[in-house]
Amino acid sequence: MAEHKALHEPENAPPQPGQGDQDHIEHHIVQPGLYLMVFLALMCGTALTTGMAFVNLGIFNPIIALVIACTKAMLVILFFMHIKYSSKLTKLTLASGFFTLLILLTLTLSDYISRAWGLW
Repeated sequence: MAEHKALHEPENAPPQPGQGDQDHIEHHIVQPGLYLMVFLALMCGTALTTGMAFVNLGIFNPIIALVIACTKAMLVILFFMHIKYSSKLTKLTLASGFFTLLILLTLTLSDYISRAWGLW
């Protein structure tokens, strides 16, 4: 009888649908109300960006615009791309990308701000 089973079902055969390890298939269900709240926050961010474009803050205008843009990008990444419910490795990858962006923005803005020093 063992020979008969060995002929028809090899031990290293891939699992059939509905069988096998199901750990990686876990999904988080997000309520539509949360998406509505994120959408409203993004619309408020867009209105705030538009309003700040008409306010003269001198050298701080691009800094304020970048802070608003990064906040809106973080909302999109966390909720629409479901990073909030992802593994720690995915969150670490996202954090390292934002850390690199922070370094680049700091270097760029330090150059931008220091160019006006000779005019004061």
